Amino acid sequence: MSDPAASVVIACHTDERWPSLLHAIASARAQEPAQMIVAVDHNPGLCTRLRDIPEPIEVVDHRGVPGASGTRNAGAKLATAPVLVFLDDDVRTRAGWLHELLAPLADAGVVGSGGLTEPAWEGPRPAWFPDEFAWVVGGSYAGLPTTAGPVRNVWSENMAVRRGEFEMVGGFRTGFGKLGSTSRPEDTDLCLRINARAPGTRWMYVPAAVVDHEVPSERATLAFFLRRCYSEGAGKVELSAHLGRDRDLGAERSYLLRTLPAAIAHYLRTGNVSRALAILAGVLAAAAGAGMSVMHAAQRRRRR
Repeated sequence: MSDPAASVVIACHTDERWPSLLHAIASARAQEPAQMIVAVDHNPGLCTRLRDIPEPIEVVDHRGVPGASGTRNAGAKLATAPVLVFLDDDVRTRAGWLHELLAPLADAGVVGSGGLTEPAWEGPRPAWFPDEFAWVVGGSYAGLPTTAGPVRNVWSENMAVRRGEFEMVGGFRTGFGKLGSTSRPEDTDLCLRINARAPGTRWMYVPAAVVDHEVPSERATLAFFLRRCYSEGAGKVELSAHLGRDRDLGAERSYLLRTLPAAIAHYLRTGNVSRALAILAGVLAAAAGAGMSVMHAAQRRRRR
């Protein structure tokens, strides 16, 4: 059975990633999707540059609510294929990526899929950086399945989703997600809302669908690591508030209560104390972000 037709959407916003964006476009085009869309967030100059390149792409000039969520939605509105595929502007796809990502959608019960994202460090990877926190730099973290299988949610830097179900829930939640240095789990939010509206369907994680995600040197610092953990903790509290009774935090509980304690024990046994300490620091930073988010929410309720 042939793969379903797919519209690939890449969201971008800055000229600083121009070389990376061109590599992302070229690597995705090499996989021969039905349609290639690049959505640009509030940067008319970047739109002009993209329209001048020889690649056969469609360019969207997003002027709505700033951020990755609204930009991806703007790109998705141009899609004509039954499956939407989302990529970040700083990834490169590996050979066979699109076929592997789309293969699970031959099953009508699969609503979407996500692939493996490997961090591509610009410089040396810090010795203290734990595999279980690869999500900090946009990578797939240790603890995920090593073979294809169902998961609660997948991640927007390497995601496929049926266009009908995506449109059914209104796409990504506008205003909730990545904007500048702020990061919120808009992809988890999308998956959980689809799970609630389309019971009986499932998401599949496909480790064979691989992309490489650039990690610039400035993200290889402890300061960035802690900021990103703080942001994630705050975002998960906001996510829970948005979803209400549709929230499902079982994956987070398993990560905190099983994956991380096992990782700490492993690193201590093998003498890698710095990674064990980094995990503890990351958890504390996330807890601080969650606590601050709860406090701000309480203050907003009192002002009302």
